[in-house]
Amino acid sequence: MTVGSFAEKYGLTMVVPAEPDREITGGYAGDLLSWVMGRANSGDAWVTIMSNINIAAVAALTDVACVILAEGVMAEEKVIEVAKDKGINLLSSDRNTFELCGLLAGELG
Repeated sequence: MTVGSFAEKYGLTMVVPAEPDREITGGYAGDLLSWVMGRANSGDAWVTIMSNINIAAVAALTDVACVILAEGVMAEEKVIEVAKDKGINLLSSDRNTFELCGLLAGELG
């Protein structure tokens, strides 16, 4: 499933639709950035409540398909700018991490 189709199907907001046709091949949930750096895989949809500038660096380093901000968290303006510059798909949702991971798991089998 692509980032754009996942967002559309489940009503997520595409804050930065850098590459909406990018395929989601897995998922990862985590808020400890050093932990995410060592464990998230290229192509994952990363679900987090972190919204500071460092999420853009971690997303670029791990080559995740997208970052999904859960629980209504809003990205700082600088994060949005960097996501645009680095081509990072940035989404947001009012759903919690558990719900979002359940949706991802259902789609990915």
